[in-house]
Amino acid sequence: MALKLKPLGSRIVVETIEQEEKTVSGIYLPDTAKEKPMQGMIVAVGEGDRDDDGKRIDMDVKVGDKVLFNKYSGTEVKLDDKKVLVMKESDVLAIIED
Repeated sequence: MALKLKPLGSRIVVETIEQEEKTVSGIYLPDTAKEKPMQGMIVAVGEGDRDDDGKRIDMDVKVGDKVLFNKYSGTEVKLDDKKVLVMKESDVLAIIED
């Protein structure tokens, strides 16, 4: 059975994009030398927080957006044999446009 996540409030689920194993100069990096990924693809989005009047505040991000986020943000969860991060929308620094 596959684990399904529906984030609540202003939380999002991000599948991280791993950095390349080889540097520009051709040197292969071992796993211990790699930095934690800071880019990812949004795979699920919550409905947004509520304001003081109880109205929903729209989210700035949507499923499919490629984002840049804080290095140590979110909680890592295993989903369908993939590790994903559940984080607040406020941890997203920017949307990467191609």
